[in-house]
Amino acid sequence: MKFGGSCVKDGANIRRSAEIVRDYARRGCRLVVVVSAMAGVTDGILEALRCAEEGREDEASDFIEGLRRQHEKACEQAIKGEELREEVWRKEIEEIDELRKLLSVVAYLKEVTPRVEDYALSFGERLSTRIFWASLIDQGVKAEYLRGWEAGIITTDDFGSAKPLTTITYQEIRKRLNPLLERGVVPVVTGFIAATPDGVITTLGRGGSDYTATIIGGALKVDEIILWKDVDGVMTADPKLVPDAKPIPRMSYDEVVELAYFGAKVIHPSALEPAAKENIPIRVKNFYNPSVEGTLIIREAEADTVKALTMIGDAAIILASGVGSSEALSANIRLLDLLCRLGIQAIMVSQASSQANISIAIPRKDLEKALKAIRREFAAGELKVDYEDGICVIAVIGSGMRGRPGVAARIFNAVAGEGVNIKMIAQGSSELNISFAVKEDDGVRALRAVHRAFELNA
Repeated sequence: MKFGGSCVKDGANIRRSAEIVRDYARRGCRLVVVVSAMAGVTDGILEALRCAEEGREDEASDFIEGLRRQHEKACEQAIKGEELREEVWRKEIEEIDELRKLLSVVAYLKEVTPRVEDYALSFGERLSTRIFWASLIDQGVKAEYLRGWEAGIITTDDFGSAKPLTTITYQEIRKRLNPLLERGVVPVVTGFIAATPDGVITTLGRGGSDYTATIIGGALKVDEIILWKDVDGVMTADPKLVPDAKPIPRMSYDEVVELAYFGAKVIHPSALEPAAKENIPIRVKNFYNPSVEGTLIIREAEADTVKALTMIGDAAIILASGVGSSEALSANIRLLDLLCRLGIQAIMVSQASSQANISIAIPRKDLEKALKAIRREFAAGELKVDYEDGICVIAVIGSGMRGRPGVAARIFNAVAGEGVNIKMIAQGSSELNISFAVKEDDGVRALRAVHRAFELNA
């Protein structure tokens, strides 16, 4: 099971999370626990690195002092035994001092390499996981604290988004964790961080703690992977935007991948791969409401017509046209290849059957860079390019849409009923989703209208 986000917001939440693990252990469950950094710490470390790189050492020092206070308070809240708490705090201080020295080196060199950034980011998980481990010990649970590489996760050296070397990683996880489990010990593992075969620290990218949990689950072929969040499961829509959104009892891996791709903060798509490969169920549960069953993610789930909606804001549309039919295919390939080389995500693509017109939705922050590159790539008059910003993309997702007529009509009738104009439409080849773009100011109205049309709040 994996705890992160609000589950390790502070020491009280760490204590409560440890109580959940304790209760599972008392029922005879064999467990591995994966823990994220405390809330705000990863972003704080990134900002401290930027401050140090720019010579703002006072701000980096202020961050370290805040980090120290945050974790000292967490120790006091999560660990009741004084002797254990003092022992853990000594280790925490050593880690915090190591990070302080690293920031001093960055300030001196005025440079942050990807390798240094991964090393710095590793401290967030190392600090929180040790406190979680001690809280378990404090409650009478036999447990062992392990950093990601000590648990056996070995990766490439692609710093910032390292990939596990699956064969060796699975072998090492089994070799290192199975003996602990057989002795009734709960391994408590840092999420997000790992190491290369040479022992250089790496990170698995954002959402990496979920990924750590599913890698370990896949290696050990566990019965179930539980991801603890602050909602009652995967929701039919973001409850902040659609107040009557409700949890979805069951979803397929494919449906959740589509949701994640279109911006839903459920599970990173990479984290689904190990579980899907081994056909291991993933359950998303609410830390604040653990009695609720949550959402079960499995290979095949009920094929409801529409299960969930999600929305990506801060987007823009690039509209390219004017190429003769004989050159259209080549121009479109060049355009998409250019965006790929720039590292710009194409959120959705819509193309006329003549191939002479193509619309591409991209993140708004990348619009200027994309337009400048397109003007350099294509000769004057070769391609007419226009754009529209202030766009959002709404994705309608459900495996029951496959081959079922009338779904698109219901979606677009609902949107039209709100007086909202659709700028762009696309459907995935899997027929799991229909996505469309509207002005950002109209996004929430359109989202709620489709939610009502399919009675997802019923």
